[in-house]
Amino acid sequence: MTQDEAKGLVAKRATEFVKDGMVVGLGTGTTATIFIRELAACGRKIRCVASSDASHDLAASLGMSVATLAELPELDVYIDGADEIAKVKGMGFALIKGGGGALLREKIVASAAKSFIVVADSTKMVEVLGKFPLPVEVIKMALPVVQPRLAALGLNPKLRQAKNEAGPYLTDEGNYILDCACGRIEDPEKTAAAIRAVVGVVEHGLFLGMATLALVAGEDGVSEVRP
Repeated sequence: MTQDEAKGLVAKRATEFVKDGMVVGLGTGTTATIFIRELAACGRKIRCVASSDASHDLAASLGMSVATLAELPELDVYIDGADEIAKVKGMGFALIKGGGGALLREKIVASAAKSFIVVADSTKMVEVLGKFPLPVEVIKMALPVVQPRLAALGLNPKLRQAKNEAGPYLTDEGNYILDCACGRIEDPEKTAAAIRAVVGVVEHGLFLGMATLALVAGEDGVSEVRP
């Protein structure tokens, strides 16, 4: 099974957790995009809040009812992918998210949901987080201050560049992202606290204890993994 096939399989399975009348948070990224398309094809009578402009526009183009958090501040479920997923004793799931650049909005929308279902292929399940670079969203003005301070923490930050344009990548909120090649994150809570203590950091890509269920696609189909 290819990674794309696994993403399609798990995205389709995730639609089974969405029922008529629900308010659903839509994630961002490749797996979330597949899920949004699968969900639209189901024809459920739902309302949605998206975690990025791209997901909002996609859902709207597919005829889905998309609103803002100001209109729908309480969600039944948030469904999104992850760059890495680990189970941490005493914490449940620890995730790295933000590879798609929407970590701030993703965390806000996820925090508004009663449950958070993370969907991924089996390659995203790891024993310890850190192989995937940890994204940190930073106010543009603060970059000259934040970058050396994250470097001093041993996080090896690198400014993300836009793929199709010259210059740095900008989030939907107009911020920069520093991708931190920090290696094994043995204590995610300690790392998260150290990053948040740096003035100018908006948010980091460590989602700790937020996911309530992981749907993981592998050669044997889709497994339900509990924290």
